[in-house]
Amino acid sequence: MQGFSTALGSPEPLSIGALFLALAMGLVLSLILRWHFQRFGSTLSNRAEFAQVFPFILMTTILIITVVKSSLALSLGLVGALSIVRFRTPIKEPEELAYLFMAIAMGLGLGADQLLPTAAAAALILTSVAALRWSRSGSQSKNLYLSIDCPVPTGEANPILEIEALFDRYAANGDLRRIDKREGTLEATYWIDMSDTGNLSELISALESAFPEIGITFIDQQREPAI
Repeated sequence: MQGFSTALGSPEPLSIGALFLALAMGLVLSLILRWHFQRFGSTLSNRAEFAQVFPFILMTTILIITVVKSSLALSLGLVGALSIVRFRTPIKEPEELAYLFMAIAMGLGLGADQLLPTAAAAALILTSVAALRWSRSGSQSKNLYLSIDCPVPTGEANPILEIEALFDRYAANGDLRRIDKREGTLEATYWIDMSDTGNLSELISALESAFPEIGITFIDQQREPAI
């Protein structure tokens, strides 16, 4: 019992040199992760702004793991301390969650003094994701968000059916994500899969011909620029 109490109350001294080395490598890896997210991410959020949290999360994880691994008492206390933490900001995109988990995983590895395995695994994972994105970019298929703003005079029929008929003709798939009907105006957002990008201009021409006053906005989901 005395030996167990001593183990709980006597943490091993931290190696400042090892901590600084892990933090330095963590900073480098976090900057690589940030660049990778901005370059290869496909979320519609502001990727440049979101990626700023990667260095903070990764290096904080390194510090936590480095401190608690030296003492069983600190590691047990960490469980209770983290149980009261509540994150109020929702993560809407699964891809954002994946990158956050990657930052935490790298922080765990570096904090546990597994520098080379962590760096090698991070390089392999990020290279694999980049290769998959490059293979997708060579495809002629595009996933697009289409926003439509169409005037609908009182008494006229709802144009949704006619719009979807055009999607069936020019697009491989069209999925209605949002519709907002106000007096005299219809606003709708679709996710469409263009199997042939050459049909995109024909779809625009068909929509403008059917609805001369229509407003059309396309957002390329795969190449949404970081603002």
